Amino acid sequence: MKKTILSLALLFMGVVAMSQNATIPSGISLKTLDGRTVESSVIQNDGKPIIISFWATWCKPCNKELNAIKEVYDEWRDETGVKLVAVSIDDARSAAKVKPHVDGNGWEYEVYLDQNQDFKRAMNVVNVPHTFLVNGKGEIVWQHTSYVDGSEEELLELVRKVSKGEEVEQ
Repeated sequence: MKKTILSLALLFMGVVAMSQNATIPSGISLKTLDGRTVESSVIQNDGKPIIISFWATWCKPCNKELNAIKEVYDEWRDETGVKLVAVSIDDARSAAKVKPHVDGNGWEYEVYLDQNQDFKRAMNVVNVPHTFLVNGKGEIVWQHTSYVDGSEEELLELVRKVSKGEEVEQ
């Protein structure tokens, strides 16, 4: 029993240590809204924070979150330099709905399609919405699943800290 607990504790510590220095995986193919194939390494922001939001057209909480951020996105960018990258996990059957959905909502985010969900798997995303905050060094410093009204305010506070080079707690 003690060995099992110790093993689990060591495993957990390893996962925590690994996640503290995790970066955006590179070499994974994504599609742009105009159908071009790009590598995940294009997700950059010149040393400024990045929000990566995994979402789907059919996901109501995802749409609520992205619409809530849309209302304040210009101010966030002006204040912190943050860039939001929205990664759709819609499959090949529903991928054609993504661009009209983005345009219809007036989202000015960088949007990519992850139809095969390779990027989703590489980022250990299980459910959407799943939001990541990446610092200027490309390290994932915070992540959150689900959405409730007002949680974008918590995200903004974290983005402010990251833009100042401060540490954030998970």
